[in-house]
Amino acid sequence: MTGQPRIVDAHHHVWDLSVRDQDWITGEELTPLRRDFSLADLEPEARANGVCATVLVQTVTVPEETPEFLALAHGSDLVAGVVGWADLTAPDIADTLAALRELPGGDRLVSLRHQVQGEPDPRWLLRADVVRGLDAVADAGLAYDLVIRPDQLPAASRAAEQLPGLTFVLDHAGKPPIAAGHTQPWADDLRAFAALPNTVCKLSGLVTEADPHHWTVKDLRPYADTVLDAFGPGRLMFGSDWPVCRLAATYTEVVEAALVLLDSLTDGERGAVLATTAERAYGLR
Repeated sequence: MTGQPRIVDAHHHVWDLSVRDQDWITGEELTPLRRDFSLADLEPEARANGVCATVLVQTVTVPEETPEFLALAHGSDLVAGVVGWADLTAPDIADTLAALRELPGGDRLVSLRHQVQGEPDPRWLLRADVVRGLDAVADAGLAYDLVIRPDQLPAASRAAEQLPGLTFVLDHAGKPPIAAGHTQPWADDLRAFAALPNTVCKLSGLVTEADPHHWTVKDLRPYADTVLDAFGPGRLMFGSDWPVCRLAATYTEVVEAALVLLDSLTDGERGAVLATTAERAYGLR
């Protein structure tokens, strides 16, 4: 690898607790996240690591957050894309997406996401009202981010089969059981998902799926190698998952770990994971 690579951080968050509580930040382990995190906090760390653009991802399932994120992107020369939230099951989902696109920053809406990992039904993605909403997402020219548990991967594969015109982006590699130290059935289910041409995966969130206090790159390697083998560099994108990653690593440590995990790739393949896959999958400008 020659010089500092160009990086698109395809997955990070911000929040202001004075505007809205982040009700998922509960318990002693998440206490370090119970403070505000802004673009001003992120930007120096991102720039120092060669990040030229980012994708800002939703954190809570309220309709007000997405317009706020679009406005942030509109005023930023770093945020190139926004993964927002809208109620997929609402009858007027198509109108909602059209209205979002008309807002300041609406041209940076690239995908939607819902906290599917919190849905008790492992087949939530296959509900008729959800599939209808996903079809509207595809019609709007957007992608759909999946934040799911490993046991929800089979339903994600079925949804991707049913909606071949929609790009499904798997966040955090489907949250593999790194801390437990095993790969099955996650690996087989991941490969089935990756076998579908309209699927993409994020190399993100691995440090917090490992033991957050004692992880090493060696711990992450089997999972990163599985993802690389399943998707290939052309359908894999890097994401920091900042500030959640701070529970286990600094921004720089996450970038450095990714570079080590990609050390067997050519410069072109590494460039795909670090930047061009995200630019293509999300249509970033």
